[in-house]
Parts: sequence; structure tokens; C-alpha cells
Amino acid sequence: MATNNNEKLQELTVEEKLQNLYELQRIDSEITKIVTLRGELPLEVQDLEDEIAGLNTRLENLKLDLEDLKKTTLQRSIDIKKSEEAIARYTDQMQDVRNNRQYDALSKEVEFQNLEIELQKKKIGEAQRIIKEREVLMEETNRRYEDKVADLDSKKSELNDIVNETHKDEEALRNKSNKLAAAIDDRLLTAYRRIRDNARNGLAVVAVDRDACGGCFNKIPPQRHLDIRTRKKIIVCEYCGRILIDKYICDYDGSQAKADYEASVEAQKKKPRRTKREE
Repeated sequence: MATNNNEKLQELTVEEKLQNLYELQRIDSEITKIVTLRGELPLEVQDLEDEIAGLNTRLENLKLDLEDLKKTTLQRSIDIKKSEEAIARYTDQMQDVRNNRQYDALSKEVEFQNLEIELQKKKIGEAQRIIKEREVLMEETNRRYEDKVADLDSKKSELNDIVNETHKDEEALRNKSNKLAAAIDDRLLTAYRRIRDNARNGLAVVAVDRDACGGCFNKIPPQRHLDIRTRKKIIVCEYCGRILIDKYICDYDGSQAKADYEASVEAQKKKPRRTKREE
């Protein structure tokens, strides 16, 4: 089957190959228009989904931080109570001391516990300040999360509407594109796709208009232009690499525009040439 297909492709004339390429590009351009209609929506949806996932992770981390801070604050409060109980115990013991050495030792313990209480209160104050900041940040993150979820729902709905409207047309065009691609030589098809991918406007096949390339608008030499019009071989632009065609090659049925063009060429040939005046 593959051999028969290759033989059929080889039987096509250069003009037929160029017509197939031109038609393939026309269909591919229609597909591109549909994709452009969707615009940046698919990317925006993906970005929103990524951002929502990041915000969700951030919220989880903030919750864990708040839990740790509250647990730590509770533990510090318990430590303060223990220090206060120790101070009360040492103070009672100071009433029964028998010498200055014992008194000094208990006094130092009381002083140390007071310092420990001050330190724990300071850390509790810092923790409470951080807790307030985290709670404010969490509220802001929650608002952003809800806004982004609403934006995502809106973008998804818009994208789904466009996809539903254009799905049938796009599917039909892609089927046509695949059928045409199967009717084109593999090497020529690969070259077409490579040129199309590299071209800014997605045009790999361009017509020569006013003796210039329809892609880069550089002038085409007369001999090369003649080769293009004869349609005996595939010509590419020496400046941009696009495949060049006669601008009437898309007229499959020999339209009046093509007939007018050929008639004008014949008329130009029949015009008598002007001679220089004799001195």
C-alpha cells in the first residue's frame, strides 16, 4: 500500500503538488484562526490553576505555622506558671534559711526565675505579634484564593463556550488537512511544516505579486519569476526560504482572473517595440 501511494504521489505534476500545498496552507490557516480565537485562554486557565495550587499550599503552610505558634505560646504560658510556682516555693524556703549562703542561693534562683518569666513573656509577645500578622496574611490569601477560583471558573466557562462553538469546524478542517497531507510527498510536507513553523505569519507558501515575494516582499529576478509561472519545478525564495507560487495557481477551475492575466501577457508580447531615433 505504501509503495502504491508513493507511486501515485510521483505521478502528480509540479502544478498539482503546488496546488495541494496551497490548499493545505489555506486549511491550516483556518485552523490557526480558530486556535487564535481561543487566544491566550488555555494558557490563562493553566496559569490560574497553577496559582490556585500555590495559594492553597501557602494557606496550608500558614495554618501549620499558626498552630505551631499557638502551641508554643501555650507552652510558654505553662512555663511562666511553673516559674511563678518556683518563686513562691523559693520565697517560702528563704524564711527558714539558717545562713547567708543558703539565702543567696535561693535569691539567685528567684532572680533567675523572674528573668525566665520576663523572657517567656517577651517571646509570647513576639509570637502574638506574628500570629496577628499571619492571620491578616491568611485572610488576604483566602481572598486572593477565592478571587482566583472565581476567575478560573469564568475563564473555563468562556473557553468551553469557544471550544464548543468551534469544535466541529476545527475537527472537519483537521480531517481535511490530514487527507491533503497524505497526498503530499513526505520531503515536501516536512519542508512545508518546517517553513510554516519558522514563519511569523505561519505562511510557508506565498504568491509572487508585483514581481516580489509575498512573504518577505523582496524582488524576484525575472528569470526566476518566469520559472515560477511555468510551474515546472518548485521554487523557494532565496531571502526567506518560502515556497513561491504564481498568484493564480489557486484557481483550480481556470478562473476569469487567470484568463485576463494570460491575455494581458499576450497583449504585451504583441505590442511593437519603440526604436531609437536616428541621429
